[in-house]
Amino acid sequence: MSQPSTSPRTGGVVATLALAGVTAAVMQTLVTPLLPELPRILDTSPSNAAWVITATLLVAGCCVPIIGRLGDMLGKRRMLLACSVPLMVGSVVCALSDSVVPMIVGRGLQGVGMGMIPLGIALLRDVVPTERLSSSIALVSASMGIGGGIGLPVAAAVAQYSSWRALFWGSAVLAALVAVMIYLLVPQAPPAAKGQRFDFVGAVGLAVGLVSLLLAVSKGADWGWGSTTTLTLFALAAVTLVAWGCFEWRTRDPLVDLRTTARPRVLLTNLASILIGFGMYASMLVVPQLLQYPEATGFGLGQSMLAAGLWMLPGGLMMMVVSPLGGMLTNARGPKTTLISGALVLATGYLASLVLTGTAVGLMTALMIMNSGVALAYGAMPALIMSAVPVGETAAANGFNALMRSLGTSVGAAVVGVVLAQMTTTAGGYTFTSESGFRTALIIGCVLALASAAIATLIPHTHTAAPDPAPQQAPPAGRPDAEADTEADAEADTGPGAGTGNGRGSGPGAGPLRGADVGPGDASAGADNDPVRTGS
Repeated sequence: MSQPSTSPRTGGVVATLALAGVTAAVMQTLVTPLLPELPRILDTSPSNAAWVITATLLVAGCCVPIIGRLGDMLGKRRMLLACSVPLMVGSVVCALSDSVVPMIVGRGLQGVGMGMIPLGIALLRDVVPTERLSSSIALVSASMGIGGGIGLPVAAAVAQYSSWRALFWGSAVLAALVAVMIYLLVPQAPPAAKGQRFDFVGAVGLAVGLVSLLLAVSKGADWGWGSTTTLTLFALAAVTLVAWGCFEWRTRDPLVDLRTTARPRVLLTNLASILIGFGMYASMLVVPQLLQYPEATGFGLGQSMLAAGLWMLPGGLMMMVVSPLGGMLTNARGPKTTLISGALVLATGYLASLVLTGTAVGLMTALMIMNSGVALAYGAMPALIMSAVPVGETAAANGFNALMRSLGTSVGAAVVGVVLAQMTTTAGGYTFTSESGFRTALIIGCVLALASAAIATLIPHTHTAAPDPAPQQAPPAGRPDAEADTEADAEADTGPGAGTGNGRGSGPGAGPLRGADVGPGDASAGADNDPVRTGS
């Protein structure tokens, strides 16, 4: 069988899925410029207005793994189109809102759209030729950071020079454009888990546990970390998630296959994802404040919201530039090496920020380094996950990994928020975060980035089987997964899932995600032994 060649259609698929990821990510930063004005706009209290942010976080946390599982069962393209509907409807509801309740409802609907990112990554495994798979995964995976980096200055400009409602009308148009592109350009790949039952009990249990946990983490600072409400939510989350885990371990068609998730390659990647998510969000909290703090503080740079967003824009663009380079590194050295490199680059950016905080150019440079590391790491995580899970769990496993990143950002926001709130100084009758508070937050980000690199070094390598005289090539775009699995079983199961004990090929068949995930000094799975890399 000949390997599918790169085509304009493939380029359109990747561009569409990347834009879908950027659109979903933009929804998260859309209201950031409006936060100081939301109480006045919605005629409500600041604490109620904060739910405009919290609602999106909670809904996304619950829906992403569920949407991933439905994508495996019903088809990823179908679920991508389904996710575009609440994005459009939620944007319209927000644009028409005059009070806090419909705004929260609309923001919750926008949170459903976050499921587009893991769905898009998983779909790449089915429809993109192997020679472009790593770079495509890296770009679509990094779209979350790209959307956040680009969305903030654009939203600030629109909010400053136009009506705030224009933000949501614009997002509705963007979501509609993405839906049309998905319908026209993205092929349908037969669902690999078709016929399996949906785990409703598991979905409800995960939703209750995650809502309790994320709510306690995101609102604990407001309610008090020792308050009855916060402690009750933490306890409910712990009990519910333990019970959910026991149920998932025993059920036949689980929402999340914990046996797969417990494999060292998947487990350690998810742990590293939490720390990377923390590291990314710490910079997103600290850098804008340093840029906007008044110069009279002695360390603030006195920039407007729009100017601060523009200084941060190159950081978002840097992710777009670095993502293809991360794909090339994954092809050459494997996703494990790319993840370690990304974590180390992120840590380097934090170290640079400690030296460069005195100027806007310095902070921009440090943020560009940090986001380069995030782009490398975010592109490597799905590659590691997909090299260790069966085809029928691709979207669900990527959804769970996206959840781990979101959990990291939520915990990061809570921890950094506490640090900035506690380490304060007083001048002219005003109390505000001290320079040492910001530096402490940056040091925490650096330490956790280094910790994620250390965890990534423990991720086991996959080992490539001996080359077949006629090695199995990747299935053509749109080819049924079941057919690919059947042929992979018949031809020695030499895909990246080999050795995982699931008895079926679990990768695209060959190429970038194959077993040549070779770290420095590892000679047991050298690239010379990989038939794909040697061109045999």
